[in-house]
Amino acid sequence: MGVPAFFRWLSRKYPSIIVHCLEEKSKECSGVRVPVDTSKPNPNEVEFDNLYLDMNGIIHPCTHPEDKPAPKNEDEMMVAIFEYMDRLFNIVRPRRVLYMAIDGVAPRAKMNQQRSRRFRASKEGVELAEEKHKMREEVIQRGGYLPPEEIKERFDSNCITPGTEFMNNLAKCLRYYIADRLSNNPGWRNITVFLSDASVPGEGEHKIMDFIRRQREQEFIFIRLSILREYLERELTMASLPFPYDFERSVDDWVFMCFFVGNDFLPHLPSLEIREGAIDRLVGIYKDVVHKTGGYLTESGFVNLERVELIMQAVGVAEDNIFKKLCAFLFFHKQGPAYLPTGQFAPQAIGGQGRPHAIENARHAAYEMRMQGMNQHNMSSAGPGDQDSRGMKRKAEDSDSEPEPEDNVRLWEEGWKQRYYKTKFDVDVTDDEFRKKVVKSYGCASWKWYFPFHYAPFASDFKDIKNMFTDFEKGTKPFMPLEQLMGVFPAASGNFLPTSWRALMSDPDSSIIDFYPDDFAIDLNGKKYAWQGVALLPFVDERRLRAALEQVYPDLTTDESKRNSLGSDVVFVAKSHPLILFRIRYLFFSPSSQGTEIPAELCHGILGTLNLDDDPILPNKPVESPIPMLRDISQNSFMDPQYKEDYIFKAVVLPGAKIPNKVLKPHDWEQSNHRPWRPQLGFNPNRQQAHLDQSGFRALGQHRGGPYSNAPPPSSYHQGNFHRGQPSSYSCK
Repeated sequence: MGVPAFFRWLSRKYPSIIVHCLEEKSKECSGVRVPVDTSKPNPNEVEFDNLYLDMNGIIHPCTHPEDKPAPKNEDEMMVAIFEYMDRLFNIVRPRRVLYMAIDGVAPRAKMNQQRSRRFRASKEGVELAEEKHKMREEVIQRGGYLPPEEIKERFDSNCITPGTEFMNNLAKCLRYYIADRLSNNPGWRNITVFLSDASVPGEGEHKIMDFIRRQREQEFIFIRLSILREYLERELTMASLPFPYDFERSVDDWVFMCFFVGNDFLPHLPSLEIREGAIDRLVGIYKDVVHKTGGYLTESGFVNLERVELIMQAVGVAEDNIFKKLCAFLFFHKQGPAYLPTGQFAPQAIGGQGRPHAIENARHAAYEMRMQGMNQHNMSSAGPGDQDSRGMKRKAEDSDSEPEPEDNVRLWEEGWKQRYYKTKFDVDVTDDEFRKKVVKSYGCASWKWYFPFHYAPFASDFKDIKNMFTDFEKGTKPFMPLEQLMGVFPAASGNFLPTSWRALMSDPDSSIIDFYPDDFAIDLNGKKYAWQGVALLPFVDERRLRAALEQVYPDLTTDESKRNSLGSDVVFVAKSHPLILFRIRYLFFSPSSQGTEIPAELCHGILGTLNLDDDPILPNKPVESPIPMLRDISQNSFMDPQYKEDYIFKAVVLPGAKIPNKVLKPHDWEQSNHRPWRPQLGFNPNRQQAHLDQSGFRALGQHRGGPYSNAPPPSSYHQGNFHRGQPSSYSCK
């Protein structure tokens, strides 16, 4: 869902959910690289059934990495993706299912966010080039010499969008990769591989969850993040409820409330900033108010709006205080520490070669530090802007930092609501109908829906919402891939589109030229950096866009029309898989074009319908690929079990679910945020960790010098002897 800073908050709040992986490396023998045998037991001492990969989290760092030189061409990018996936597979070693999902065409709500990112990236690229050119001109005008500017072909990451040739080629290469590993890697031979490429609509994580929901109607379910469930079970425990307590329902409510802190579809409410403890605040309010609601907020995906309104109004009552605390929080972090000690107690750089001074007369040094603190307290009356971080007076000209952006809303001052609506929406706060319109626009499950404003309402605006959300449009369809490109790309990325289509982005006479501004404003919205601000782009009018595209659709070539079509998941199995003998051969040789059902007993309980792919890899035929030839492999299209549009997937733990053993002990919960944290390697909490004794540290100091030479050996530490659960599936992004 793309919730900013959510993983950071989660891992800090519940540190025991993080387990460091043990990774077995390939070895070299007589100059030959010997790959890891993934059919052997997992070195992390736990076996996983399923591995789900959100591929966009792999594609981006492999195509334009930040920590190493970028690949020279597209072929090197594909190889980097293959190596990254091999590494993940070697760590996890799934035994039943590998599901690979690439982002397909997104709902309109996500397209607005994609549009903002891509336009912003294009704008920043132009500004960077202009700044670089300006600096070169200044150096040359001053008589300096610079070598001729090297013109490099810049990789435009906007090509990682459904409908481009790059994504089409990536799908072909991944088919080759899967077929190769199924043929040659013993760890792959017994698993079923699903590829949901960019032609299949929906975001990667959504396609993964949809696959799991449809399959979990069977007799198996594999629960991951079991330790997080334990944390939440303690966090969400509520006594003396006027209705039966149900942990699963409270988790559903927790997930629902997290929507209000913002995601790829919606801006966060102004008073709910995740970096300032919004989730903790919501949970606290929820536990206080849920006694009055008469029940839980959600049930199997359906929301009780009356109960949600009670929660929102409780947040609204606290909004004024929240904004004032936020102001104080930001001011404190801008000021830095009250003072920095000097001399023998001065901070030392970690890993630096310099050694700390020997402590002399510690009592006198402590007295001086106390006096320094008292002086700092007395000087604070002069105003926070007059002192530096050491408590000394600061001259205005000494500051070389950028000026703080002007904040016209000032949420911490009286009248903040009026200023917010006037500044952000250009309406008066007394316009109740407009505020209801903003609230009503804040959420709908539809391919066509999007939030048509750049800013969110306040929690206190969620009034009388019981009958507000009733007229949802059903049966909507996603955009076609090339249509999405027209909706999210700036004109600078038009080279990824057919010639006549890209002309609509740049031709002054185009009927939709206003969708593609060369420049646009960025509202910092209380933030300091442009990347944190709000890009004030015009929203795309779907009707106008489709009307303009009707004129250029006939210009599409056969290949472009194929790229502009929607696909389905593809299933891959090795020749020894039971599906080959009992079902797939039937598809190849049957004169009928109808699909065949998958018997659950042949594929680890998976159900669905198999249909022959438009371009199948037939038995005893080589795989046509830019990569070397493969052995004989079969492949088929796959369709999930089909359900009615209004079918309700119950949000419950199904009978027969494998619940991992409890892991957390009382001291884990009580001291998780107060004790030194040590990473756990693998899933065995009793694994013996090596450490150096005093002689080892002396040897280390002798050979390396620096701070290690005087560092004492660590004292004996207690490694817990409690058991961690062994979840049966693993999700990776």
